[in-house]
Amino acid sequence: MNEQVAKIFNEIAFILEGLNVPFKPRAYAKAAETILALDKNVEEIYRIDGLAGLKQIPNIGQNLAEHIAEYIKTDRLQEYETLKKTLPVNIEELSAIEGLGPKKVKILYEKLKIKNAADLTKAIAAHKIAKLEHFGEQSEKNIQRGLNFLSTNTGRIPLGYILPLAREIEQKLSRVSGVKKVIIAGSIRRWQETIGDIDILAISDQPKKIMVALAALPEVQNILSHGQTRSSARLKIGLDADLRVVAPQSFGAALQYFTGDKNHNIKIREIAIKKGLKLNEYGLWRKGKNIACETEEEIYAALGLDYIEPELRADSDEISAAQKHQLPKLIPYGSLQGDLQTQTNWSDGEYSIEAMARAAREAGLKYIAITDHTKTLGIAQGLNEKQLVKQGQEIDALNAKLKKAKINFQILSSAEINIKKDGTLDIDDAALKKLDIVSVAVHSAFRLSKDEQTKRIIRAIEHPLVNILFHPTGRLINRREPYELDLEAIIKAAAANRVALELDCFPDRMDLKDTYVRQAIAQGVKIAIDTDAHHPEHFKFLELGVGTARRGWATKNDVINTWPVEKLLSWAK
Repeated sequence: MNEQVAKIFNEIAFILEGLNVPFKPRAYAKAAETILALDKNVEEIYRIDGLAGLKQIPNIGQNLAEHIAEYIKTDRLQEYETLKKTLPVNIEELSAIEGLGPKKVKILYEKLKIKNAADLTKAIAAHKIAKLEHFGEQSEKNIQRGLNFLSTNTGRIPLGYILPLAREIEQKLSRVSGVKKVIIAGSIRRWQETIGDIDILAISDQPKKIMVALAALPEVQNILSHGQTRSSARLKIGLDADLRVVAPQSFGAALQYFTGDKNHNIKIREIAIKKGLKLNEYGLWRKGKNIACETEEEIYAALGLDYIEPELRADSDEISAAQKHQLPKLIPYGSLQGDLQTQTNWSDGEYSIEAMARAAREAGLKYIAITDHTKTLGIAQGLNEKQLVKQGQEIDALNAKLKKAKINFQILSSAEINIKKDGTLDIDDAALKKLDIVSVAVHSAFRLSKDEQTKRIIRAIEHPLVNILFHPTGRLINRREPYELDLEAIIKAAAANRVALELDCFPDRMDLKDTYVRQAIAQGVKIAIDTDAHHPEHFKFLELGVGTARRGWATKNDVINTWPVEKLLSWAK
């Protein structure tokens, strides 16, 4: 339900901004962001506490609470239906194209009646867009590039936006009478960055009841197939959920089968065959007798392998390492002590330093770095040197307050310092020296050549005061391709200059991706796992970063924000 409400609110914000309505677009967008980050389902909140409960959600006032209640009760929102008539376009499709904001979409509809990507493609082919005011030839080329990228979108959704829904379905099915165990398998259990469907395994002595329960879930749009031990449902968010009920004695085999990717499972079955065994989703068989099937550990052990964690089951040397007892001890979930990228209302965040620090403490962290944008990023109200000094004074005062209250938490002064086109930084060295952590990032000139972009970033990495390179490839999943660069050269420069590479685990970034994490740590480069938090609820995304780091074979010591703050600061200096 949260995903559906957030989608509607985001589309309302888009339409209102296109219509030049003041203030309201931001209110709807903030509400959508908050709802997406919630741990609880708005439907459950409303069922228990009504409108009063909804109004307790940050950024949700009376009007928005009434909208949520209306959608929960009727499965539609009248204001949304009315607004869609003023701009009858496929917002989800067009807004995914880089460079197409609400106002441009409105112009394209009014001038050329463009409603979707297909209409846009035809208009570009006829060179109609280049002739429009506020567009031009370069804009048309950029839109074409965005369309090309959109065509590669497989329809998969970032894990961070699916995980709360999958866990909610898992919990609801776990409460059904007769159910003994429910677990999410497949790509979610591997912590893959994008998800195409949801695989659910269950043990139940009353399988019919859990099949009926799946069909009755409010998240389900319709049932695609229904059987005694397997059902498939189409969810309202556009993904399929497959539920299988298996016997207890086959659960381990089924979990292994429905967790590993295709190539991992093929190689595991080949090992079984070489040992005179047969492995399938029902068990591990020798001459018709099931010899290991209740747990995954039994199966891997019977095949002469160390247990392979779900995140590693991707046919990337993990089987060979398991045979040789050389698998790494992966970074544990919950082992991060701090978050080193946090935005506040000093730039483009919505909350104060104190509010973000409080939320970080509540999330179990022991420190955060405040990394508001710097001066050349005007769109984010970036800070200049004097403002950074002033912000540092506020941080010092808050740390003194924490110390006086004997609260074991520290706020670090930092910034998301902009790398200019030539690779220099937009903050002078005198100001940088006053920061606890110096982090840098690219925010402009994404389309430099591969050689230019690589040299630009390496120049920034070689600055003697730089500690961390944020979101190194600049990608946004399903929205923006990474900029062209020689990442191998970037990793070598980071290793040579003792600069950490960030794994930005905001759901549509996940940058670095797992394969690059593995390349980096192989060369001794440290990783920083950060949320890029702009909202107190965003700290929960840290587990996504840990999942990706595990997929990249990272250990606890590879990640600098698993360290105590004293060790981190010593490393930074």
